[in-house]
Amino acid sequence: MSDENYSACEEAIELLVTGETEEAIGELTAIIARDPSNEHAYFFMGQALYEQKEYERALAAYVKALEITPHYIGAMIGAGQCLRLLGEHDKALRMGRQILSIRKDDPDALYLLGLVHYQRGENAAAQKYLEAFLKTNPEIEIALEVEGILQVLRGDFTPMDEDGVEA
Repeated sequence: MSDENYSACEEAIELLVTGETEEAIGELTAIIARDPSNEHAYFFMGQALYEQKEYERALAAYVKALEITPHYIGAMIGAGQCLRLLGEHDKALRMGRQILSIRKDDPDALYLLGLVHYQRGENAAAQKYLEAFLKTNPEIEIALEVEGILQVLRGDFTPMDEDGVEA
């Protein structure tokens, strides 16, 4: 991965950080037009589109980044989360496992795998991955979310629907 390619994306990254997603997409589109081999531009395009909940387009951008740089972990994570949200659970699981084969105990891969298994109702596997994720000391907001899921999995808490009735 090229430092020069990353540097070319710095303005777009700043736009993403400040929540100016449309502007970032415009900047990234221009970078890609100038240099269609910039893996970082495709990755950050995926990030911007993911923020807009355009998961199919985000997935396409992550896949393009992976075509250029096959073991780009960030793009693999982004693609896995898009696949999960698009209901492509088998593909999301494969992506998570592939990441762990490259980077053992990667927090984002553990989180991805835990969420996919949870969505599929595979509680033991979900619990295994989410507990492993918590051991990586994630940020407090995400740790609290994962702990809530684990409480449900352990039967410590019964989720309610929007009417306050046990789900």
